[in-house]
Amino acid sequence: MSAETEALIQFFAAINRNDMQAITKDFDPQIVRIEPEGFPTAGTYRGITEVQEHVRKGRGTWAEGTCEPEKFLVNGDKVVVYLHAWVRLKDSTDWIGGRFADGFVFRNGKIAQYLSFGERAEALKWAGIEDTDA
Repeated sequence: MSAETEALIQFFAAINRNDMQAITKDFDPQIVRIEPEGFPTAGTYRGITEVQEHVRKGRGTWAEGTCEPEKFLVNGDKVVVYLHAWVRLKDSTDWIGGRFADGFVFRNGKIAQYLSFGERAEALKWAGIEDTDA
């Protein structure tokens, strides 16, 4: 397992346990987070503080649940993570979920970019990766 993959496993584990301090462990100081239009907190967030607050806001809507990595695909400094989210939001009894992908760019061993994609194929195209198992 690569250092980047291990960092992302720890990143998602920290999100799942709502440890907002631990999520920043492998952030580059100039990290850029992009959440696309149509997502609940769409926008561009820059720097550790903004990205941490963005993740805190999104994770803060959960009463319980997880966002679990299912597969890691690597192309150079880019990593695509297939994810399965299954959560119950606060003030709701219903569970919701879906499968999507996040993309990451690493610089000097740190997460420099963090992007979300509604469709896994979009993430693969962004990273220049072909998933032969798909």
